[in-house]
Amino acid sequence: MNTEKMLPIGVENFEKMRNDGFYYVDKTGLIREILANRGDVNLFTRPRRFGKSLNLNMLKYFFGQDNDPGLFEGLEIAAEKGLCERYMGKIPVISVSLKDVQFTNFDTARDALCAEIGYAALRFPFLGESDRLSAMEREQYGNLTRTGRPGQSGFDMSDETVTGGLRLLTELLCRHYGKKVILLIDEYDVPLEKAQQYGYYDQMLALIRRMFSQVLKSNDCLFFSVLTGCLRVSRESVFTGLNNLRVLSIEDQRFSRWFGFTDKEVREMLTCYGFADRYETVKEWYDGYLFGDTGIYCPWDVINYIDLLRSQPDAEPRSFWSNTSGNDIIRNLLARASQTTRRELELLVDGGSIERRINRELTYRDLYDSIDNLWSVLYTTGYLTVSERPRGEVFRLVIPNLEIRQIYVRQIMTWIQEEAARDTTRLEKFCSAFEAGDVKAVEEGFAAFLAGTISIRDTWAPRGRKENFYHGMLLGLLSFRQDWAIFSNTESGDGFSDILIESGDGKLGIVIEVKYPDGGNLERGCRDALAQIDRMGYAEKLRQDDMEIVLKYGIACNRKKCRAAVKMDQG
Repeated sequence: MNTEKMLPIGVENFEKMRNDGFYYVDKTGLIREILANRGDVNLFTRPRRFGKSLNLNMLKYFFGQDNDPGLFEGLEIAAEKGLCERYMGKIPVISVSLKDVQFTNFDTARDALCAEIGYAALRFPFLGESDRLSAMEREQYGNLTRTGRPGQSGFDMSDETVTGGLRLLTELLCRHYGKKVILLIDEYDVPLEKAQQYGYYDQMLALIRRMFSQVLKSNDCLFFSVLTGCLRVSRESVFTGLNNLRVLSIEDQRFSRWFGFTDKEVREMLTCYGFADRYETVKEWYDGYLFGDTGIYCPWDVINYIDLLRSQPDAEPRSFWSNTSGNDIIRNLLARASQTTRRELELLVDGGSIERRINRELTYRDLYDSIDNLWSVLYTTGYLTVSERPRGEVFRLVIPNLEIRQIYVRQIMTWIQEEAARDTTRLEKFCSAFEAGDVKAVEEGFAAFLAGTISIRDTWAPRGRKENFYHGMLLGLLSFRQDWAIFSNTESGDGFSDILIESGDGKLGIVIEVKYPDGGNLERGCRDALAQIDRMGYAEKLRQDDMEIVLKYGIACNRKKCRAAVKMDQG
């Protein structure tokens, strides 16, 4: 066991990774693969948090002329002696990231783009004095690095300088060194995604399109370029007239193992930190992606879970990826869901699969125009994967793992509660039934809410947690009553009760235990729930708070069916 290696949570700098003692999963074979199979312009599309930025930074340190060869000692690419002698540290590299070009208005986003170009140029200050450049070219370099006038901030660039800045920088470097240049652009599609979200898409599209056209089209100063992003945006949208673009998506087998962790890499990492016994759990929660023919884990999740285990060895897995990525796509899918789509979602959440045609090229303007486009986006962004190699445009889609299933369940539950909240009359009647001890009305009310929803079966439910969905849904519905104090998973008696309620007048207390009985025996589930309430003393907190009447509810659920039973304690 080697616990001295730090875990690289959020580390995207290859030099820092290698010099500061972080655990590094060797992806340097990507260098060999790119050199053997590259195009002039190479676009890698992968979901977020699958190592795109670190890989691009690794390419920068390998090819760049400020290269430290020691960074690659002992790594896979070091065995390629011929490639290292020919390319390592021999090529000028321009590296920019567009991941921070995401603001609520066009002017601020444009300023951020100027800053990225300006800072990229500032990495080559010698160009301002190079005797290999003409006076005019040195002046042009100065235009790229000129900061704002008094009272302004950032870089002072005209539209022509913004859109032509990267092209100019490649030409100046090529002339200074007498060598062609490598251009790396990380998260190329983030500015377009945010522009669509905040309503300035056409302006940003025009700017990005002109910039890409100038630097990537017919540029004799480029050795090659690599772009990364989440979506493959339509050629007609961004890459107009760019015939040298090579798209390397998650379907491409040749580059499949260079983004994300393979099964072998995960096993080795778990063993290194002494958690080999957690392999099956990690696989169940964070594996499941199919890139080409290769099974892939989400590296962000694996690293974060191992880090959690180091401080809490008995920690259960949790969702890490969802905290780094908005779930607007699922919300949009649910908002547009027909009965057919709901049935498809039920099947997916149950661990099944559906077949859909996937549009490989979209524009951000068209993402939410149809349900078909939404399925395509869910696939390309990692919310769905394929269970087998696609047949043409027909893909067999599945939810990759328990983490992503949990995201769907959470969003579905939120959607259900939002839908229910629109019918205040029915919600008031439902809550009043609990106060009155009206078991039939409780059953009928909860069943009515379940009937119009997406059912969540127990197919993927982890050990003894099958009732969590129903617990959460019931909690959301009962929260309609603003005059109630509602507690969830609160310590009471000898354990933690599912739901405790204290009425606004301080007289009535309600304790609820939810069950998802094996075999679907709802009556037995109710009896078991009531017995657990008494055995564990869940009503104790309510009595301590001087509730005059305590109603104990055992509620059992199975798909869209439910039963309820009640016992009353008075005085």
